[in-house]
Amino acid sequence: MHKMVIDMWTFSKLSKENMDAIGAAEEKLGVTLIAFSEEGTKFADLGDEAVKEVKALEEKLGLSLVALETK
Repeated sequence: MHKMVIDMWTFSKLSKENMDAIGAAEEKLGVTLIAFSEEGTKFADLGDEAVKEVKALEEKLGLSLVALETK
Protein backbone atom coordinates (compact mmCIF):
# COMPACT_ATOMS: atom_id res chain seq x y z
CA MET A 1 0.00 0.00 0.00
CA HIS A 2 1.25 3.47 -0.89
CA LYS A 3 0.84 6.50 1.34
CA MET A 4 -0.31 9.62 -0.50
CA VAL A 5 0.63 13.00 0.89
CA ILE A 6 -1.01 16.11 -0.52
CA ASP A 7 0.36 19.50 0.46
CA MET A 8 -0.98 22.87 -0.58
CA TRP A 9 1.59 24.59 -2.78
CA THR A 10 1.25 28.17 -3.81
CA PHE A 11 2.95 30.07 -6.57
CA SER A 12 5.27 32.62 -5.04
CA LYS A 13 4.54 36.33 -5.05
CA LEU A 14 7.70 37.77 -6.49
CA SER A 15 9.11 41.28 -6.41
CA LYS A 16 10.36 42.90 -9.61
CA GLU A 17 13.93 42.28 -8.45
CA ASN A 18 13.20 38.57 -7.92
CA MET A 19 11.46 38.33 -11.32
CA ASP A 20 14.46 40.00 -12.97
CA ALA A 21 16.89 37.60 -11.27
CA ILE A 22 14.81 34.57 -12.29
CA GLY A 23 14.46 35.89 -15.84
CA ALA A 24 18.22 36.36 -16.10
CA ALA A 25 18.82 32.81 -14.82
CA GLU A 26 16.27 31.41 -17.29
CA GLU A 27 17.96 33.19 -20.16
CA LYS A 28 21.44 32.07 -19.09
CA LEU A 29 20.40 28.43 -18.50
CA GLY A 30 17.94 28.15 -21.40
CA VAL A 31 15.18 26.79 -19.15
CA THR A 32 11.90 27.90 -17.65
CA LEU A 33 11.90 28.16 -13.85
CA ILE A 34 8.74 27.88 -11.76
CA ALA A 35 8.68 29.47 -8.30
CA PHE A 36 6.45 28.05 -5.59
CA SER A 37 6.35 28.29 -1.82
CA GLU A 38 5.76 25.82 0.97
CA GLU A 39 7.04 26.28 4.50
CA GLY A 40 9.27 23.49 5.76
CA THR A 41 10.09 22.12 2.31
CA LYS A 42 13.17 19.92 2.26
CA PHE A 43 14.04 18.52 -1.14
CA ALA A 44 15.22 14.92 -1.23
CA ASP A 45 18.88 14.30 -2.00
CA LEU A 46 18.56 11.56 -4.63
CA GLY A 47 21.34 9.36 -5.91
CA ASP A 48 21.96 8.79 -9.61
CA GLU A 49 19.76 5.68 -9.82
CA ALA A 50 16.85 7.35 -8.04
CA VAL A 51 17.10 10.35 -10.38
CA LYS A 52 16.97 7.98 -13.37
CA GLU A 53 13.85 6.32 -11.93
CA VAL A 54 12.11 9.65 -11.32
CA LYS A 55 12.99 10.88 -14.82
CA ALA A 56 11.66 7.66 -16.37
CA LEU A 57 8.42 8.03 -14.40
CA GLU A 58 8.09 11.67 -15.48
CA GLU A 59 8.48 10.63 -19.10
CA LYS A 60 6.01 7.75 -18.77
CA LEU A 61 3.36 9.91 -17.05
CA GLY A 62 3.99 13.17 -18.89
CA LEU A 63 4.43 14.99 -15.59
CA SER A 64 7.09 16.92 -13.71
CA LEU A 65 7.84 15.48 -10.28
CA VAL A 66 9.52 17.04 -7.23
CA ALA A 67 11.14 14.74 -4.66
CA LEU A 68 10.73 15.87 -1.04
CA GLU A 69 11.94 14.42 2.23
CA THR A 70 9.10 12.81 4.17
CA LYS A 71 8.28 14.15 7.61
